[in-house]
Amino acid sequence: MTPKSGNMPCLPPVPEKQPLRRIFHGYSLCDDYHWLRADKWQEVMQDPDKLETRIRDFLEAENSYTTAVLKDTEQLQSILFEEMKGRIKEDDSTVPMNDGPYAYYVSFITGGQHPIFCRRPREGSEERVLVDGNALAEGHAYFRFGSVSHSPEHTHVIYGVDDKGSEFYTLRILEPSSGKVLDEIITNTGGGAVWANNGQVFYYTRLDDNHRPRWVYRHRLGTSQEDDELIYEEPDTGFFVSVGATQSRKFILINAHDHQTSEIRLVDAESDTAVPQLVCTREAGHEYSVEHRGDDLIILTNNSGAEDFKIVRTPIALPDQKNWSDIETHKPGRLILDMAVLSDHLVRLEREDGLPRIVIRQFDDGAEHAISFDEEAYSLSMSAGYEYETHEIRFSYSSMTTPNQTYDYNMETRHRRLRKTQEVPSGHIIESYVTRRLMAPAHDGEQVPVTLLHHRDTLLDGSAPTLLYGYGAYGISIPASFSTSILSLVDRGFIYAIAHIRGGKDRGYRWYRQGRRDQKSNSFKDFISVGEFLVEEGLTTKGNIVGHGGSAGGMLMGAVANMAPDLFKAIIAEVPFVDVLNTILDETLPLTPPEWPEWGNPIESKEAYEWIAAYSPYDNVTAQDYPHMLALAGLTDPRVTYWEPAKWIARLRTHNTSDNLLLLKTNMEAGHGGASGRFDRLKEVALYYAFALKVTNKTDVTVK
Repeated sequence: MTPKSGNMPCLPPVPEKQPLRRIFHGYSLCDDYHWLRADKWQEVMQDPDKLETRIRDFLEAENSYTTAVLKDTEQLQSILFEEMKGRIKEDDSTVPMNDGPYAYYVSFITGGQHPIFCRRPREGSEERVLVDGNALAEGHAYFRFGSVSHSPEHTHVIYGVDDKGSEFYTLRILEPSSGKVLDEIITNTGGGAVWANNGQVFYYTRLDDNHRPRWVYRHRLGTSQEDDELIYEEPDTGFFVSVGATQSRKFILINAHDHQTSEIRLVDAESDTAVPQLVCTREAGHEYSVEHRGDDLIILTNNSGAEDFKIVRTPIALPDQKNWSDIETHKPGRLILDMAVLSDHLVRLEREDGLPRIVIRQFDDGAEHAISFDEEAYSLSMSAGYEYETHEIRFSYSSMTTPNQTYDYNMETRHRRLRKTQEVPSGHIIESYVTRRLMAPAHDGEQVPVTLLHHRDTLLDGSAPTLLYGYGAYGISIPASFSTSILSLVDRGFIYAIAHIRGGKDRGYRWYRQGRRDQKSNSFKDFISVGEFLVEEGLTTKGNIVGHGGSAGGMLMGAVANMAPDLFKAIIAEVPFVDVLNTILDETLPLTPPEWPEWGNPIESKEAYEWIAAYSPYDNVTAQDYPHMLALAGLTDPRVTYWEPAKWIARLRTHNTSDNLLLLKTNMEAGHGGASGRFDRLKEVALYYAFALKVTNKTDVTVK
């Protein structure tokens, strides 16, 4: 049945059903709205004007319907936007990062939407603007930088730009001394480049017609893209390639990888003609990364049963695994997230018991010490910067209540120097907020970490609505970091909770393994268990929770809405990966082959088909009372295509037996990340926050 109109100002558009029926492994798969998938979607990614008229008309009708339904929140959206904008220091800049004679940093100006990349003398203050994002964005509805990198001799800067949202980046080259942008234009790239040490050659990835980075090219300044030399071609459509460099700048790194397997080749950064040299042949499930020191390679690896990773060394001339020797042995439950190799120190970022720390190790004697903090939940990241011969690293710390703090840390003296504290212009009183770490029992006895944030004055008697956020895929862990935006809900009496569910690596690699492939349902059950736990603890009530997730977290939202609709008041799904079965069956889509290790390959495996069919949100919509739902999409999104949420909302409307709102908003000028400008993005956040406040009857609550 179709949803009742109730007090809605208009009726939603009703798309025509054109069933597409296919048979896989003896199962019949029917898709009523397959026609919403543009036949020439590759062309639409490059030029949105090529979208078929009937599809465009439908998406715009959905946008008009959503605007009409939420018209009573327009003033609230404006208030929320101004609040969130008021918490951002508009004329801000990052702490300069030293590299030889210069220090590089990013700045923003008052009213400016985009970053400005700058440098100054290392010992001086005279600023030179290198690349001005605001100037480059003029005349474009969408604009986003890829990477911006300077040459080793500081004579050239490469920057990548995307003006469609489709993540096809164009590279341009700038001469800082003159401010001149060279005529050389390199198109259809992954967005970044890595310089060889002479500053005349750089390496970049080129995308194929299906948006997959398959090739690594070498470009020489003064030549055209047609003359670029192919250095590496990836034959497997399930593997993407990327380029990087060791901290020592000795080697360019070519990494072929999917979500669970990697294979790295070295290119001598001192040579313009070097050919790639293989480090370790790919082996399913073996992930590794490479750094360099002296005559050795330093490798972070999960081979030989080191599920939570260990660090080894091997001679450059003998990189085969049989020559690997442990530097830092494997410790189950202690996940090594990243490492940095500097001239005298090995630095690792690790997580244990859900909390991160940085550990410094001296190469000469193996002595170690750690950097950690005392809050119940916090976020910690590190950067080795540009230089190799240094005793300093930079790290950033924040918590749900503490704005971001940037430190420079001397690894010899163990002195930490606070370089910058995130400024909240409208004011932020840390003591007004409470953050906590709880453990929620899952359906199988596991303990799921939960991070909470609420205003100190919020009554914890069950009356407070809760925004419950989750992701749970690809091993990505959601940090307990500071957000200026969420305060707009917390100040209005919301509890904000992050469910650190399986599928992420919050409790080690095991936590990830138990939330993928045939065990994917653990992610959904964990999220539901967290919601039920918050109810049992008296923090909120059943039916007073707003679920929120994006991309793979949007799939989470679709699954839990099917499995436990009465637990939620509403669902907010940003660019939601909800049409899982159809997408993973479509090997022409950009991400499908690399996704098979994560979800399974339903084309070749009946078992994998059955896993996915059992939870795919689009295919498991049933006749029941669904909560209020808002789905957000991007027309040029190459990761989660626009038709996934469009089809999902259409099917939900034919099955929903409640009067609740089912809304779709498609950004017709953006991709996976939504609006590109820092303030335009806040308008999208204001939209779904206003939706959350509307459905929980909090639109007239006075801000604390």
